[in-house]
Amino acid sequence: MTRILYVEDNDDNVFMLSRRLKRRGFEVVHAENGKVALDRVASDRPSLILMDLSLPVMDGWEATRRLKADPATAAIPVIALSAHAMSGDREEALAAGCDEYETKPVDLARLVVKIEALLGTEGTG
Repeated sequence: MTRILYVEDNDDNVFMLSRRLKRRGFEVVHAENGKVALDRVASDRPSLILMDLSLPVMDGWEATRRLKADPATAAIPVIALSAHAMSGDREEALAAGCDEYETKPVDLARLVVKIEALLGTEGTG
């Protein structure tokens, strides 16, 4: 089963998206900020990370930069999730090391296509 680390500080978002991803056959683990996410990556070994960008303690940009700078975690795909569809946000997320970008509210079908493309598992989720 594909394990996804969902880094998000909004409990409603965690509940809704996690439930929808689990119905698609993914295992979902959660971290409430970037600092916790760095610890969870080591312990939970996710196949992919969904990273909210606006987080307390350590934001998603910094957490992603640290993940991509570490050879042990650099290959884990990261999809940035942002409620701010501001000009330049996508580019900033990609520059920080994110592999993809998705705006909130999340379009589940589009997100699953991106997850499967990054994992090389098209049509399995």
